[in-house]
Amino acid sequence: MADRSVAPDRYDTLRKFLRSPRLPRLAVSVLAGYLLCLSFPPAGWWWLAVVALALLSGVLTAPGVSPAGGFGYGLVFGLAFYLPLLPWISGLVGPAPWIALSALQALFPAMFGVFAVLVARVAAAPARLAPWLPLALALLWSLQEWLKSNIPFGGFPWGVVAFGQTTGPLLALAQWGGAPLLSFAVALLGTSLWAVLAAAAGRLRPGPDHSGGLRGLRSAAVPAAAICVVVLAAAAAAPGVRRAALPAGDGTAVTVAAVQGNVPRLGLDFAAQRRAVLDNHVSETLRLAADVRSGKARQPRFVIWPENSSDIDPLINADAAAEIDAAARAVGAPILVGAVLARPDWTPDNPAASNTVLVWQPGTGPRERHDKQIVQPFGEYLPWRGFFSLLSSYADRAGYFVPGDGSAVVYPGGVPVGVATCWEVIFDRALRESVRNGAQMLAVPTNNATFDAAMSEQHLAFARLRAVEHGRYVVVAGTTGISAGIAPDGREMARTEFFTQDYLDLQVGLRAARTPATGWAEPLQWLLAAAAIAVIGAAILHNGGPMRPTRGRPDEGAG
Repeated sequence: MADRSVAPDRYDTLRKFLRSPRLPRLAVSVLAGYLLCLSFPPAGWWWLAVVALALLSGVLTAPGVSPAGGFGYGLVFGLAFYLPLLPWISGLVGPAPWIALSALQALFPAMFGVFAVLVARVAAAPARLAPWLPLALALLWSLQEWLKSNIPFGGFPWGVVAFGQTTGPLLALAQWGGAPLLSFAVALLGTSLWAVLAAAAGRLRPGPDHSGGLRGLRSAAVPAAAICVVVLAAAAAAPGVRRAALPAGDGTAVTVAAVQGNVPRLGLDFAAQRRAVLDNHVSETLRLAADVRSGKARQPRFVIWPENSSDIDPLINADAAAEIDAAARAVGAPILVGAVLARPDWTPDNPAASNTVLVWQPGTGPRERHDKQIVQPFGEYLPWRGFFSLLSSYADRAGYFVPGDGSAVVYPGGVPVGVATCWEVIFDRALRESVRNGAQMLAVPTNNATFDAAMSEQHLAFARLRAVEHGRYVVVAGTTGISAGIAPDGREMARTEFFTQDYLDLQVGLRAARTPATGWAEPLQWLLAAAAIAVIGAAILHNGGPMRPTRGRPDEGAG
């Protein structure tokens, strides 16, 4: 006979779970995470980020939620966000790395959940602090985004809320404070929306003394004011962003071409196709040159090729050098060539390389270079190679690229161009340093051969935000697409189709003036992080420790 003595306990536990608030909170957390994903390209429904953070705030500030519960709800939210945001990783290296990266990134909103619960307790104790809870939660969100953008292994800013706002009206805020201000503003809108709705619900259900309406109005005053401030700030910034896209009095209009040579096939084996990829970019540049001669295209001051357009090192391979020089001579302009160069310390056991953009002058060859300074972990190099090689056979595919240094500014045709190669554009510091070093326009050569169309749209959103952030024209050149020209107001001037061979000839303005974000976004980020840490410290001290039991009503349970 089977022992059924444990069955009632199991069923009782299941019934308690189904009757508890945990199940609907988990469902709302999943919904909120997926809605945040939909705010990013290719869907690009920017306003859903506000709704998502409002829903998450409601879950984390519900009575009876413990710090452990906050961790769980935040983790579920993070998984529901990152898993559908990053599926292209699965197509490259299989499901295990995709799930592992998504789970790692989900730990950051999980951490946000813990501290949100602690801070909500403080706000609930003296009721006069409750109206300021949305501001505190927005600061905590900014802190977790800053942490995920810096750790581990240099960080992973993919998924920062600001990059889902490039088609919305709040994008104008990037000119004042870059991605940090834009993310904070979206988070503040979300947390304030939750607070206003919660106060309205309290007003509809007043207590026996009929004072609920007055309490609700008082609680809603500060978050409602925060919503107004964010909306008015975006409206005030918008005219300046629009003016940045007009012809500049301090600059000159130049014609720039971007060549998209395409690759024979997508995938991690693009390096095996390197001769065909080089040939494609040469042939498309020759077509551009023919169109210039026939009057179909304008004569470019210089041409931008993508990252990895010449994986054959042209400094040691005469055939590759001859092909590139023939293309430069034909078009009559310097070419920014994305090349892979062997480093002086290269050995068969340590094939160290530089991911480099060469300024190839017609007839004379390379004159300047930008060595990629922020290289991609687990792609361009493998941290802890001996350890991770034991975990996955894909680890051996990681490169041996070494980060470079320099000003990240080159001068093709005498034009000061800031360069951020693919992965670099994701990081705030890369193009900020270029502009501070004198760049008057920006170039983003990128290798999309390992991307899909959705990932390419997401990557293009980074460039759109950088254009507004620094008030510069940006030209994106991809191997397979999407190549595009972006005006300083974030508007796409032209783009190529994905997985096609094509070129763009674009007229862009050169700008020397700096935006407030170029100078102040970095200290603003530190200020937001410091304020969040102060909020956390105050919450821990008030609660007598991070894991003090919840003071919620007994029937609500913890979690």
